[in-house]
Amino acid sequence: MSGTTIVWLRDDLRLADNPALTAAAERGEPVVLVYLLDEVSPGIRPLGAASRWWLHHSLAALSASVGGRLVLRRGAAEQVIPALVAETDAAAVHWNRRYSASRDIDARLKVSLRESGIDAQSHQANLLHEPWTVTTGDGNPYRVFTPFWRASLELPVRSPLPVSEVTYADATSDSLDDWNLLPTRPDWAGGLREAWTPGEAGAHARLDAFVTEGLPLYHRRDEPAVAATSRLSPHLRFGEVSPFQLWEAAHGRDKNSAKFLSEVGWREFSWNILFHSPRLATENFRPAFDGFPWGQADPAELAAWREGRTGIPLVDAGMRELWHTGYMHNRVRMVVASFLVKNLLVDWRVGEQWFWDTLVDADEANNPASWQWVAGSGADAAPYFRVFNPELQAAKFDPDAEYIRHWVPEYGTPAYPDPIVDLGETRRQALEAYEAVKASAGGSGRESAGD
Repeated sequence: MSGTTIVWLRDDLRLADNPALTAAAERGEPVVLVYLLDEVSPGIRPLGAASRWWLHHSLAALSASVGGRLVLRRGAAEQVIPALVAETDAAAVHWNRRYSASRDIDARLKVSLRESGIDAQSHQANLLHEPWTVTTGDGNPYRVFTPFWRASLELPVRSPLPVSEVTYADATSDSLDDWNLLPTRPDWAGGLREAWTPGEAGAHARLDAFVTEGLPLYHRRDEPAVAATSRLSPHLRFGEVSPFQLWEAAHGRDKNSAKFLSEVGWREFSWNILFHSPRLATENFRPAFDGFPWGQADPAELAAWREGRTGIPLVDAGMRELWHTGYMHNRVRMVVASFLVKNLLVDWRVGEQWFWDTLVDADEANNPASWQWVAGSGADAAPYFRVFNPELQAAKFDPDAEYIRHWVPEYGTPAYPDPIVDLGETRRQALEAYEAVKASAGGSGRESAGD
């Protein structure tokens, strides 16, 4: 064998359990480790601002862990990767598979590289089971989570791979600072810096803390004031830790393990949906919702929602947590999404785009799938008539208002505003709109008390 090996990183910013890197090391030749920031190719969704902040720090951490040998390039993959092959006299290119519309780029590159005599190989790394391996008896994708996860649990899960011994080759690299991924005017990332440690080491520190301290409390995961959730989602989103490593760390460890791993299963389910419906962020999964009469978003109401000034305490707390930390507790995410879609009658895509820009863990599958779940337009979605009542949710899951008071210190004082809408009246209007869509589609449904 001769010629260097290129390992092309995307959402897999780790050295351990990285099949592409392992396969490259087995060739026995120097490895060019490259991260390509592609924001221009068809099928690519450019990162939101919070994700760009995370990416900067994750790349910096990865570069430090390989002695500064991480190569950074920017541009269209189908131009940059072949150019790098020629520049480094590479004989092979390895990458870990992705499952959004961008996979078409990979497919074309694999063909063109092989036609040029380059050994181009892709690997499974970031899902426990690839979308085409979990199907119904007739070979179709699952549309409901429970049977999907039941079928997934019948399949074997491989063990994580160790860090490989690699000799890294040099190549010309962009400067990370020149990519301008960090906010400057203004620098709004102070809360993100307080809350997170991006990178593989930070991911494993958080995983270790969760399995020893958080997992025993996981049955209280719906209480936003309790440190019972893993907060691993941004580390998973950027591939600083793999689902195989999570599985090994948590499986069978605690009475709460199965429930935690089923949440990993929801991530798998979302990617399964996206693989088969690549326009999930822009199109209703259920076409019947194409005729839903979304209202024109009132600019003042939308600004109040984004800034946590709605006068609805749990909604405001969640939106302020999001703005400060780039994260929001999952139960509260459902509440704030339901309020936007069903109390303000704003199209779910408006909320999905805001979360895409402000969440450090926003990925192409979970973000739109979760918004469509709340809206009622998605796969295995909450029925549209399920309206999360933020007052009842707060009474049930934050009864002492500990979470609310942390993020909304003026709560309970004259400085706190009145609600911008009447929850009961806007819920009634949402249900009337749903009934109209149901009637036009010839469907059936029932009404349920708000929860």
